[in-house]
Amino acid sequence: MAIITGVVNSIIYRNSDNGWTVLELCPDEGEKLTIVGALPLASVGERLELTGDYASHPKYGSQFKAVSYNTVAPATLSAIETYLGSGLIKGVGPATARSIVAKFGMETLSVLDEDPLRLSEIPGIGAKRRDMILASYTENRMMRDILLALEPYGVTVNQAFKLFKIYGELCLARIEENPYQIIKDVDGIGFVTADKIAQNVAGFSFDSESRLRAGLLYALSTAANEYGHTYLPRTSLLNYSVKLLGAPQERLSETLDILLSRGEAVQQFVGETEAVFLPYFDRMESYIAEKLLRLSQKPVENPFFDFAAIQAAQKLELSDQQRGAVLSALGEGALVITGGPGTGKTTIIRFITAIMEEIGLEVALTAPTGRAAKRMSDATGHEAKTIHRLLEYVPGEGFLRNADDPLYDDMVIVDEMSMVDAMLMNALLKAISVGTRLILVGDADQLPSVGAGEVLRDIISSETIRVVRLDEIFRQAQSSMIITNAHRINVGFAPLLDVPESDFLFEDVASQDRILERILHICTHPGQVLATREPLLDVQILAPMKKGVLGVYNINAKLQAALNPPAPHKNEHISGDTIFREGDRIMQMKNNYKIEWRKKLANGGSEDGTGAFNGDLGTIHQIHELDRVMSVIFDDERLAIFDYSHIDELELAYCISIHKSQGSEFPIVILPMFGAASPMMTRNLLYTAVTRAKRQVVCIGRRDALMSMVNNNRTDRRYTALCNRLSELKVLGV
Repeated sequence: MAIITGVVNSIIYRNSDNGWTVLELCPDEGEKLTIVGALPLASVGERLELTGDYASHPKYGSQFKAVSYNTVAPATLSAIETYLGSGLIKGVGPATARSIVAKFGMETLSVLDEDPLRLSEIPGIGAKRRDMILASYTENRMMRDILLALEPYGVTVNQAFKLFKIYGELCLARIEENPYQIIKDVDGIGFVTADKIAQNVAGFSFDSESRLRAGLLYALSTAANEYGHTYLPRTSLLNYSVKLLGAPQERLSETLDILLSRGEAVQQFVGETEAVFLPYFDRMESYIAEKLLRLSQKPVENPFFDFAAIQAAQKLELSDQQRGAVLSALGEGALVITGGPGTGKTTIIRFITAIMEEIGLEVALTAPTGRAAKRMSDATGHEAKTIHRLLEYVPGEGFLRNADDPLYDDMVIVDEMSMVDAMLMNALLKAISVGTRLILVGDADQLPSVGAGEVLRDIISSETIRVVRLDEIFRQAQSSMIITNAHRINVGFAPLLDVPESDFLFEDVASQDRILERILHICTHPGQVLATREPLLDVQILAPMKKGVLGVYNINAKLQAALNPPAPHKNEHISGDTIFREGDRIMQMKNNYKIEWRKKLANGGSEDGTGAFNGDLGTIHQIHELDRVMSVIFDDERLAIFDYSHIDELELAYCISIHKSQGSEFPIVILPMFGAASPMMTRNLLYTAVTRAKRQVVCIGRRDALMSMVNNNRTDRRYTALCNRLSELKVLGV
């Protein structure tokens, strides 16, 4: 880390929502320097001491990335005047600043701190304006005090800025009262940081009950949010918490019992395991199990229809296996249809939809992501909605469709079920009445949901709901090496890499740098290798990791420069380390239910709605720096407007992680193959990546890396109770 001091010459850019600032500094030594970082209160004329590192930006050149800073009081009359007139303090412009400094000289800041009523001595400053100046100056000083108080404990300037916006002038008092509350209130602050504050600022003892309770609840939340567990075995929870908190296991066990007695956690047996849940996960998995069994046990008459006539109308001829799946879908209250690529899942959905339309029954098509819903719509010719949209989610109110106002469809078909987590499944089932057929379609061998739970696998493993397993690969799919190799990978066989005129290509490249060079060359000269001349539209690079030469971040920066370089007609916006440019491919990284969008309809009208969801892909349409907004056209043709306070929810998406590709399908997928020794490079990760491609897969890298993934059948076990609860309820005859 380097330390530099100097005077702020100008503020080039500042995000008022998170304090990210680009400024020009006149350092004590050397030429003017661009400073970037979370510097929400730095102002023109201030003298700063900054800690950080020098860096080189691909477009803007040499910069100093500040991680912390201190303000040194202005040392000259000119500096004080510049500081006051910088616009940071409301009610003080350059002329007023000159008057104040002319009156009080070098004592100006002391007057503002210790005897601010003297401002009324300045001509033109009445009581109202004086009070406005003082309020702004006091808020500014208060914010500085908070930054200085929290910075030694690992709280970044950005986080402290958020804390101040949430708690206001009572910030330090609120933190001292309950420092562990900030874990919930501020993104990015975890238990370790809150714990430092609790012990150093608030004086909480190392073994206080408040600390141990917060630590135990944090452990359960982390297990859910980062690892997908809906519970932890009591012994595992206590062992992890001993390491986290450094407290004796006996003391933690006593504190856990207090949590259980207060209902802040729930302990149930899952098989022979003492399982500890956060209450809402306990309730959700219990409800899902009970509701699924109720749906499946309701007698459903198989309606009459002319199978042959519908086959002719759809120009389809179903196999015996597919025919059985269709008949089961119409005759069962709840059904799972599972199978790998090329086994006819989409054809079955299309055929069931046609039958329901023929016999005059209503069917709702839904999927967890907008992209998956669009594929459903394209395949069936019927509108499919995201689950959130189907259930009419409203920010601040939740799902409007629920047990009190259920869906009125005769059948609900859910595609890409492997992506549905426990929370979303719980919401969906609440809106489905007994008597409505529920068809769950998905590939159980895909990666599990990002959120907690393992719903599809648990349902299948329980053997309590009728499951149709599709294992027949159809003739058309058999000609595709993508399909063939996906199935080979899934059972641990080496993919076929040297088949002439194949849609599955492999290029043997030894080093990471050369792999990256080859990816860039192929994307900028697509006609030589790729089955497209429009890489921006048709190609998706999928990377196993985010960091490193072949990580998502680096590949994105290189591809942006190659495929969408700067141009006079393209507006740009800098957010953190990322340049967003009109024409860039982007991905929404978290659910935001308030983003407004408009979609043009085929009939010439339009539809308005809200919500941009984790994993949605799109293209930056326009950037309006003056209005501080950016418009994005998502791939399902929604035009959404983001103000700059939400831009940190977006990332470049020329390359995305394999985990983020779930539920999506791309014409062409490029896979960098490196890192054979990594335990995270697993078979089902590779299987998921390959099955995202519709037209072509291009693997570039090392054969040993590819084979290492095929041979690594490691799967991280998720602690979930749904399978057990379904089995227990089935035995009880519920």
